[in-house]
Amino acid sequence: MKGQLLVVNVAVTLSLLPAFGVMGQALAQDAPVAKFRSSIDVVSVSAIVRDRKGRFVGNLERKDFIVAEAGQARPILDFRAQSDGPAKLALLFDISGSMRVGSKAVDARQAALHLFSALRPGDEAAVFSFDTRLDRVTPFTSDIASLMASLDRVEAPFGQTSLYDAVAETARAVADEGPGAGRVPQRSAVVVLTDGVDTRSRLTPEQVSTIASSIDIPVYIVAVMSLIDDPRESADGDDTPESPLSSLARLTGGELFIASAPAHASTAAREIIDELRHQYVLAFEASNRDGWRALEVRARDRALTVRARSGYSSGNTGLVGTTEGSRTDTESIAQLNIVARRQR
Repeated sequence: MKGQLLVVNVAVTLSLLPAFGVMGQALAQDAPVAKFRSSIDVVSVSAIVRDRKGRFVGNLERKDFIVAEAGQARPILDFRAQSDGPAKLALLFDISGSMRVGSKAVDARQAALHLFSALRPGDEAAVFSFDTRLDRVTPFTSDIASLMASLDRVEAPFGQTSLYDAVAETARAVADEGPGAGRVPQRSAVVVLTDGVDTRSRLTPEQVSTIASSIDIPVYIVAVMSLIDDPRESADGDDTPESPLSSLARLTGGELFIASAPAHASTAAREIIDELRHQYVLAFEASNRDGWRALEVRARDRALTVRARSGYSSGNTGLVGTTEGSRTDTESIAQLNIVARRQR
């Protein structure tokens, strides 16, 4: 079925038997107690596909993809190719003290203006800011003039940084804005404008990426920094070395952009919006095993690169797992994963 998420209900109950009289009562008494899964839980995952030159690849079909959970291929129950649709962004400003250095705060504001300028009618955005706490500067709106004006209400940089905690909370806020019991519409994303310095977070990058991945919200990070601090200047080739920020973005299906020159912010804004408008959405049956389930989406054509979230949360535990070796702040994870339970 194209264009709809497939959910098959197979609920079975004996509560209707009394309607059949004495025979129904006898059947009810003699029937063994059985437990059934009340429904087939379906997980949807958004995917971006590019060729070797970095161009978006369209016109792919269900048969062109492989979805593997914990290394095992899973049947794709539903498939949609989405292009040129509306985008929904949560813009997250770092207002910690380190952003006062040089032109970081100014560059972050400029990057936000580029993002707002790339929006079209029907798109929505909200503005958040954080140091050691998260503040909502303006709610989601399609009014571009209002969004641009809201930048004047973003506080001047000051204090320490809880970057990873803020990203997790913002992802939850985006999910809460989705229609119907917290279900997240496609093309939603968190865009973080930061210098990448974290001093106070309780959560690790791995834990945050797990939380965001479980609700299929990609995290895009625009790291504003001086040219001398740009890791690409000292790296061999054009690839940015793996870092906690790039790992966080990659595992959620997002990407890290380094903005050390005015043109970089403009390029990042255009690529982020373009990605949100060019997505494939694949659905498969959720695992009947509780907990975090590793996920891989790839194309059968090895020349194509697919980027998607790294996993999802299954079952009734409510807690999203963490990468092996990371330490878990149980209270924080439980609080931030309420929305993950709403997705099932």
